[in-house]
Amino acid sequence: MITVCIATYNGSRYIRQQLLSILPQLAETDEIVVSDDGSTDDTSEIVRSIGDKRIRIVDNRKGEGGKHYHKEKDGKHYHKEEGGKNTLSNSLTRNFENALRHAKGDYIFLSDQDDVWMENKVAVCMEVLRSHHCVVSDAIVTDKDLNTTNDSFYKMIKMKPGRLYNLLWHNGYTGCCMAFRRDVMQKALPFPADIPMHDIWIGNVAAFFFDVAFINDRLIYFRRHESAASCNGKGSRFSTARQILFRWKTIKNLITHKS
Repeated sequence: MITVCIATYNGSRYIRQQLLSILPQLAETDEIVVSDDGSTDDTSEIVRSIGDKRIRIVDNRKGEGGKHYHKEKDGKHYHKEEGGKNTLSNSLTRNFENALRHAKGDYIFLSDQDDVWMENKVAVCMEVLRSHHCVVSDAIVTDKDLNTTNDSFYKMIKMKPGRLYNLLWHNGYTGCCMAFRRDVMQKALPFPADIPMHDIWIGNVAAFFFDVAFINDRLIYFRRHESAASCNGKGSRFSTARQILFRWKTIKNLITHKS
């Protein structure tokens, strides 16, 4: 059984197109878990209007992990846990964690709300997951209107395989390009409170406790918005000091984490 986990917040512009690119690739016994973080637009209504029984919507505001607070600033959605800081990454990370907690599948795919999957994405990834615990694929990078801006996300971020390279130098674990077995998810949960992003954490858990295959297949159209936050080295919005802190926290959590 496959579970596709999608974290949504005010994604009404793109969510239908994304879901319709995923559903034909799934079996009747598979599922899509949409964790919504309190959208103020009609995201949830659009998801329900598709009328597919394989889609389940769960409310992140009712998720596990303590008391949550939500805040709007400059049109962006922030989230903090009790005692924590308001961050864009924390909001997205906890929303994905909620989706994963509700996943029933043996194989987990992560999906952003605004991308489009190639019609062979599931088949290609499932073939790789027969012999590996986690797979990371390439993508075609586009603008908001799906016009190609870079024909390879790998090339754009100078991706290289390797546990230490991706942990210490340049993160290559991008959630929308990742799929993994259930035991990786179980090892990664619950998420530590201070991880930089959900995909960085899951990718490093997979690499250090299991195995990861990087493949060159370009399996999604990856919309990159100007406001998108990135923890990758080149072109990151975060300072060098902050990136070093991210890496230190990831290392610390890999050593101390108990699933």
